[in-house]
Amino acid sequence: MEQFAGFVVGGQRVYGMLHVPEEHSLGGGRPAQGWPSVVMLHGFTGNRSGDHRLLPLFSRYLAARGVASLRFDFRGSGESEGDFSEMTVAREVEDAEAAFVYLRGLPMLDPERVMLLGFSMGGLVAALAAGGVRPHRLALWAPALPELWLPLLRGGYAPPVIRDYGGWPLGREFLLEMPRVQPLEAAARWGGVARVFHGDADTVCPPEFGVRYAQALGCDAVAIPGANHTFDSLEAVELLYRETGRFLTGG
Repeated sequence: MEQFAGFVVGGQRVYGMLHVPEEHSLGGGRPAQGWPSVVMLHGFTGNRSGDHRLLPLFSRYLAARGVASLRFDFRGSGESEGDFSEMTVAREVEDAEAAFVYLRGLPMLDPERVMLLGFSMGGLVAALAAGGVRPHRLALWAPALPELWLPLLRGGYAPPVIRDYGGWPLGREFLLEMPRVQPLEAAARWGGVARVFHGDADTVCPPEFGVRYAQALGCDAVAIPGANHTFDSLEAVELLYRETGRFLTGG
Protein backbone atom coordinates (compact mmCIF):
# COMPACT_ATOMS: atom_id res chain seq x y z
CA MET A 1 0.00 0.00 0.00
CA GLU A 2 1.25 3.45 -0.91
CA GLN A 3 -0.56 6.57 0.20
CA PHE A 4 0.14 10.25 0.66
CA ALA A 5 1.04 11.32 4.17
CA GLY A 6 1.08 14.68 5.87
CA PHE A 7 1.78 16.29 9.22
CA VAL A 8 2.30 19.81 10.52
CA VAL A 9 5.49 21.28 11.94
CA GLY A 10 5.61 24.88 13.13
CA GLY A 11 2.32 25.64 11.43
CA GLN A 12 3.59 24.42 8.04
CA ARG A 13 2.37 21.33 6.24
CA VAL A 14 4.90 18.60 5.49
CA TYR A 15 4.03 16.23 2.64
CA GLY A 16 5.30 12.71 2.14
CA MET A 17 4.54 9.19 0.98
CA LEU A 18 3.83 6.25 3.26
CA HIS A 19 4.69 2.73 2.07
CA VAL A 20 3.18 -0.21 3.99
CA PRO A 21 3.74 -3.89 3.11
CA GLU A 22 0.86 -5.76 1.49
CA GLU A 23 -0.17 -8.56 3.85
CA HIS A 24 -1.35 -10.84 1.05
CA SER A 25 2.06 -10.72 -0.64
CA LEU A 26 3.94 -11.84 2.49
CA GLY A 27 3.48 -15.38 3.73
CA GLY A 28 3.24 -14.63 7.44
CA GLY A 29 1.05 -11.53 7.22
CA ARG A 30 1.41 -8.51 9.48
CA PRO A 31 3.30 -9.10 12.74
CA ALA A 32 1.14 -8.94 15.86
CA GLN A 33 2.96 -5.84 17.08
CA GLY A 34 2.80 -4.16 13.67
CA TRP A 35 5.26 -3.65 10.83
CA PRO A 36 8.74 -2.25 11.46
CA SER A 37 9.29 1.02 9.62
CA VAL A 38 11.89 3.52 8.45
CA VAL A 39 11.87 7.32 8.28
CA MET A 40 13.89 8.47 5.25
CA LEU A 41 15.62 11.86 5.16
CA HIS A 42 16.64 13.34 1.81
CA GLY A 43 19.68 15.49 1.13
CA PHE A 44 20.48 19.18 0.62
CA THR A 45 18.32 20.73 -2.15
CA GLY A 46 16.76 17.27 -2.61
CA ASN A 47 13.29 15.88 -2.12
CA ARG A 48 11.51 12.70 -1.13
CA SER A 49 12.20 11.06 -4.50
CA GLY A 50 15.97 11.38 -4.32
CA ASP A 51 18.29 11.12 -7.29
CA HIS A 52 17.13 8.72 -10.02
CA ARG A 53 14.20 7.63 -7.80
CA LEU A 54 16.60 6.28 -5.19
CA LEU A 55 14.20 6.66 -2.25
CA PRO A 56 10.83 5.51 -3.67
CA LEU A 57 12.40 2.42 -5.21
CA PHE A 58 14.07 1.59 -1.90
CA SER A 59 10.75 2.08 -0.12
CA ARG A 60 9.20 -0.49 -2.45
CA TYR A 61 12.18 -2.79 -1.98
CA LEU A 62 11.64 -2.66 1.79
CA ALA A 63 7.87 -3.06 1.58
CA ALA A 64 8.35 -6.31 -0.33
CA ARG A 65 10.43 -7.50 2.64
CA GLY A 66 7.99 -6.53 5.37
CA VAL A 67 9.28 -3.04 6.28
CA ALA A 68 7.15 0.11 6.01
CA SER A 69 8.64 3.52 5.32
CA LEU A 70 7.89 7.21 5.29
CA ARG A 71 9.77 9.50 2.96
CA PHE A 72 8.88 13.18 3.07
CA ASP A 73 9.99 16.60 1.87
CA PHE A 74 11.58 18.76 4.53
CA ARG A 75 9.90 22.13 4.98
CA GLY A 76 10.99 24.40 2.15
CA SER A 77 11.85 21.46 -0.10
CA GLY A 78 9.84 19.45 -2.61
CA GLU A 79 6.12 19.92 -2.15
CA SER A 80 6.12 20.77 1.56
CA GLU A 81 5.18 24.23 2.75
CA GLY A 82 7.77 26.81 3.73
CA ASP A 83 10.53 28.50 1.79
CA PHE A 84 14.01 27.12 1.27
CA SER A 85 15.43 30.38 2.62
CA GLU A 86 14.08 29.34 6.04
CA MET A 87 15.84 25.97 5.94
CA THR A 88 18.28 25.18 8.74
CA VAL A 89 19.62 21.93 10.14
CA ALA A 90 17.72 22.59 13.36
CA ARG A 91 14.44 22.88 11.43
CA GLU A 92 15.14 19.63 9.61
CA VAL A 93 15.78 17.89 12.93
CA GLU A 94 12.34 19.16 14.04
CA ASP A 95 10.81 17.71 10.87
CA ALA A 96 12.47 14.33 11.54
CA GLU A 97 11.16 14.34 15.11
CA ALA A 98 7.64 15.07 13.87
CA ALA A 99 7.91 12.24 11.34
CA PHE A 100 8.69 9.81 14.17
CA VAL A 101 5.69 11.01 16.15
CA TYR A 102 3.54 10.50 13.04
CA LEU A 103 4.77 6.95 12.38
CA ARG A 104 4.58 5.89 16.01
CA GLY A 105 0.93 6.91 16.03
CA LEU A 106 -0.10 4.63 13.15
CA PRO A 107 -1.87 1.47 14.38
CA MET A 108 -0.43 -0.85 11.71
CA LEU A 109 3.19 -0.05 12.68
CA ASP A 110 5.33 -1.17 15.61
CA PRO A 111 6.14 1.98 17.64
CA GLU A 112 9.24 0.30 19.09
CA ARG A 113 10.78 -0.57 15.72
CA VAL A 114 10.88 2.75 13.89
CA MET A 115 14.25 3.15 12.18
CA LEU A 116 16.01 6.10 10.57
CA LEU A 117 17.83 6.46 7.25
CA GLY A 118 19.54 9.67 6.17
CA PHE A 119 21.20 10.46 2.84
CA SER A 120 23.92 13.14 2.48
CA MET A 121 22.81 16.15 4.56
CA GLY A 122 19.92 13.95 5.64
CA GLY A 123 22.59 11.74 7.22
CA LEU A 124 23.91 14.70 9.17
CA VAL A 125 20.36 15.51 10.30
CA ALA A 126 19.77 11.86 11.21
CA ALA A 127 22.86 11.77 13.42
CA LEU A 128 21.68 14.89 15.25
CA ALA A 129 18.11 13.61 15.59
CA ALA A 130 18.96 10.08 16.76
CA GLY A 131 19.34 10.93 20.44
CA GLY A 132 15.89 12.48 20.57
CA VAL A 133 13.89 10.09 18.37
CA ARG A 134 15.61 6.88 19.57
CA PRO A 135 15.49 4.90 16.30
CA HIS A 136 15.53 1.12 16.47
CA ARG A 137 18.38 1.22 13.91
CA LEU A 138 20.21 4.04 12.13
CA ALA A 139 21.48 3.83 8.54
CA LEU A 140 23.51 6.61 6.91
CA TRP A 141 24.05 6.88 3.16
CA ALA A 142 27.04 9.06 2.18
CA PRO A 143 26.56 11.34 5.21
CA ALA A 144 27.66 14.97 4.98
CA LEU A 145 29.67 17.00 7.48
CA PRO A 146 29.36 20.74 8.21
CA GLU A 147 32.73 21.46 6.59
CA LEU A 148 31.05 21.15 3.18
CA TRP A 149 29.32 24.50 3.74
CA LEU A 150 31.93 26.33 5.82
CA PRO A 151 33.67 27.74 2.70
CA LEU A 152 30.47 29.73 2.03
CA LEU A 153 31.30 31.76 5.15
CA ARG A 154 33.95 33.78 3.34
CA GLY A 155 36.33 35.15 5.90
CA GLY A 156 33.84 34.23 8.59
CA TYR A 157 31.12 36.45 7.16
CA ALA A 158 27.64 35.36 6.09
CA PRO A 159 25.53 37.24 3.52
CA PRO A 160 23.14 39.76 5.13
CA VAL A 161 19.96 37.89 4.12
CA ILE A 162 19.89 35.45 1.18
CA ARG A 163 22.60 33.87 -0.95
CA ASP A 164 21.79 32.70 -4.47
CA TYR A 165 22.97 29.08 -4.39
CA GLY A 166 22.43 27.94 -7.96
CA GLY A 167 18.86 29.20 -7.93
CA TRP A 168 18.18 28.14 -4.36
CA PRO A 169 17.65 30.98 -1.83
CA LEU A 170 20.08 29.90 0.87
CA GLY A 171 19.35 31.68 4.14
CA ARG A 172 21.84 33.43 6.39
CA GLU A 173 20.73 31.39 9.42
CA PHE A 174 21.75 28.14 7.75
CA LEU A 175 25.29 29.41 7.21
CA LEU A 176 25.61 30.92 10.68
CA GLU A 177 24.44 27.62 12.19
CA MET A 178 27.08 25.48 10.44
CA PRO A 179 30.08 26.15 12.73
CA ARG A 180 27.95 25.06 15.71
CA VAL A 181 26.59 21.82 14.21
CA GLN A 182 28.29 18.74 15.71
CA PRO A 183 26.87 15.54 14.17
CA LEU A 184 29.85 13.35 15.08
CA GLU A 185 29.58 14.27 18.74
CA ALA A 186 25.83 13.60 18.65
CA ALA A 187 26.44 10.24 16.97
CA ALA A 188 28.97 9.25 19.62
CA ARG A 189 26.52 10.13 22.41
CA TRP A 190 23.68 8.13 20.87
CA GLY A 191 25.28 4.68 21.08
CA GLY A 192 22.59 2.64 19.28
CA VAL A 193 22.76 0.11 16.42
CA ALA A 194 24.01 1.80 13.25
CA ARG A 195 25.72 1.25 9.93
CA VAL A 196 27.22 3.61 7.35
CA PHE A 197 27.11 3.05 3.57
CA HIS A 198 29.39 5.13 1.34
CA GLY A 199 30.49 5.07 -2.28
CA ASP A 200 34.26 4.76 -2.50
CA ALA A 201 34.31 7.14 -5.51
CA ASP A 202 32.25 9.87 -3.78
CA THR A 203 33.82 13.28 -4.47
CA VAL A 204 31.03 15.33 -2.84
CA CYS A 205 31.17 13.72 0.59
CA PRO A 206 34.47 11.82 0.49
CA PRO A 207 34.60 8.29 1.94
CA GLU A 208 36.56 9.70 4.87
CA PHE A 209 33.29 11.29 6.04
CA GLY A 210 31.66 7.88 6.25
CA VAL A 211 34.62 6.47 8.15
CA ARG A 212 34.45 9.31 10.66
CA TYR A 213 30.75 8.72 11.23
CA ALA A 214 31.34 4.98 11.66
CA GLN A 215 34.09 5.65 14.20
CA ALA A 216 31.80 8.00 16.15
CA LEU A 217 28.95 5.48 16.06
CA GLY A 218 31.19 2.51 16.81
CA CYS A 219 29.80 0.65 13.79
CA ASP A 220 30.79 -0.78 10.42
CA ALA A 221 31.21 1.32 7.29
CA VAL A 222 30.19 -0.53 4.12
CA ALA A 223 31.99 0.59 0.96
CA ILE A 224 29.99 0.56 -2.28
CA PRO A 225 32.71 -0.05 -4.92
CA GLY A 226 32.89 2.51 -7.72
CA ALA A 227 29.86 4.42 -6.46
CA ASN A 228 29.73 8.21 -6.50
CA HIS A 229 27.73 10.42 -4.13
CA THR A 230 24.32 9.50 -5.54
CA PHE A 231 25.16 5.87 -6.35
CA ASP A 232 24.71 6.46 -10.09
CA SER A 233 24.91 2.95 -11.45
CA LEU A 234 22.54 0.00 -11.42
CA GLU A 235 25.20 -2.20 -9.84
CA ALA A 236 25.84 0.31 -7.06
CA VAL A 237 22.12 0.71 -6.32
CA GLU A 238 21.60 -3.05 -6.22
CA LEU A 239 24.41 -3.47 -3.69
CA LEU A 240 23.28 -0.44 -1.66
CA TYR A 241 19.72 -1.74 -1.42
CA ARG A 242 20.80 -5.28 -0.59
CA GLU A 243 23.24 -4.30 2.14
CA THR A 244 21.00 -1.62 3.67
CA GLY A 245 17.96 -3.89 3.52
CA ARG A 246 19.91 -6.66 5.24
CA PHE A 247 20.90 -4.28 8.02
CA LEU A 248 17.43 -2.83 8.54
CA THR A 249 15.81 -6.26 8.66
CA GLY A 250 18.25 -7.46 11.29
CA GLY A 251 21.10 -8.93 9.23
